Amino acid sequence: MMLHSILKISDYKYIIVLVSLLTLGGCTTYVEPIRSTAAELPYKTQVINELKNLPPAKNKIIVSVYKYKDQSGQYKPGSSGISYSTAITQGATSMLIKALQDAGTSKWFTVLEREALSNLMNERKIIRNTRKQYLGSNANVNSTLPALLYAPIILEGGIVSYESNLITGGMGARYLGIGGATEFQRDSVTVYLRAVSVKTGEILSSVNTSKTIFSVKVDAGLFKFVNFKELLEFETGFSSNEPPQMAVLEAIEKAVYNLVMEGVLNDVWSFENPELAKPHIEKYIKMKNKYFDIDDKTAKIIDVKNAGHSNPAS
Repeated sequence: MMLHSILKISDYKYIIVLVSLLTLGGCTTYVEPIRSTAAELPYKTQVINELKNLPPAKNKIIVSVYKYKDQSGQYKPGSSGISYSTAITQGATSMLIKALQDAGTSKWFTVLEREALSNLMNERKIIRNTRKQYLGSNANVNSTLPALLYAPIILEGGIVSYESNLITGGMGARYLGIGGATEFQRDSVTVYLRAVSVKTGEILSSVNTSKTIFSVKVDAGLFKFVNFKELLEFETGFSSNEPPQMAVLEAIEKAVYNLVMEGVLNDVWSFENPELAKPHIEKYIKMKNKYFDIDDKTAKIIDVKNAGHSNPAS
């Protein structure tokens, strides 16, 4: 009966469309519109090259990172309205450590393990007990574990906000049953990072960066009577969502870059070759000039421009 109904369609174009849809529907096991890819190298953000291309520091800086926390308090929206999954990645500490190692291709920071310090101390304790048990009186100074490095600077901060639906919108059109529509949404994540002197407790430098997160949805459809009591309906579409954890990674990398540059401008640390670093400093000051009034001689902020605009690291 269904075949007889289809054959009554006078326009052969609709027959082709319907047969194609039936064919795809019966071959979902074999046809994959989007295939899974193999594991690949880490995601490259838009600022990673800027971070890696920093000229070397005059002296590598030893830093400790205990915990870079999610302080936003945001949870993922659920279909039932209640969700216990956080909207922000809980692995920001690992991201910050990797960004610090990437700065100047590992020529800026020596990062000490502090997040899993208890595991490190337990392992050292196992080594000492094992040596004592099996070496006994034969143990000498050379078998003693060296002292752990200590850091003159601790890096603190966290992900302070995750704002969703900052901007939403869309548009669509339909004519004689044929049309399409698009929708978009913009979210934002903000991170803070500060360098603290262990000796005095003074905050040597503090920066913050923001990163926007875009989501787009596009769909199209056909809704048309092709014959008396015969209706053709077709829908298609796709959506693209920028992963929040990738936005967090980019914001953290930009924060590390800004921290390095602010430290240089505040004479906390310096580049090994000032002449080689001059273009980088000029570029950073030019970027700051978009948002702040800067003293050309001291590179210090005089006043804030366009306070309603987003942060320069957006």
